[in-house]
Amino acid sequence: MTEEELRKRLAMLRTEHRDLDAAIDALTAAGSTDQLQIARLKKRKLRLKDQISMVEDELLPDIIA
Repeated sequence: MTEEELRKRLAMLRTEHRDLDAAIDALTAAGSTDQLQIARLKKRKLRLKDQISMVEDELLPDIIA
């Protein structure tokens, strides 16, 4: 992937991560009793965080000094 494609993917992943965070907050604030759905959303959010980290690592590789 090119750097531009990685940056677009990173922006998309961050947006989806924020949306999931908002959805989890909304369900929790509404007093949702569907804990399974909330748990699934949280798990998806964690997977997105891992993907974000992987893309960031590709964009900014470690420099051995």
